Amino acid sequence: MQSHYQEFKDAGTEVVALVVASIEKVDGWCKRAKVDYPMLADSEHKVAEAYGVYNLLGQGLAGPAAFVVDTAGRVVWSHVGQHSSDRVAAQTLLEQLP
Repeated sequence: MQSHYQEFKDAGTEVVALVVASIEKVDGWCKRAKVDYPMLADSEHKVAEAYGVYNLLGQGLAGPAAFVVDTAGRVVWSHVGQHSSDRVAAQTLLEQLP
């Protein structure tokens, strides 16, 4: 997502990543990977559970997933991966923007 982040910003949208980890781990990862978009820590996995993606692969983590949420807070498109490398391409997400 990082390499396409400006395209999302130019489209008037925001990328937000969610990680089932502590804020310290997420902060460290963002600094090492030089991630500019917001990455949120979901240490108690409440958000991952609410979106139905927690522990999908039996690893105690959020499964790979992407959601397009409109300004009213409605999920208008989603992709939930079936295995760890089943991730949606940034271009596919850009094509789904309202």
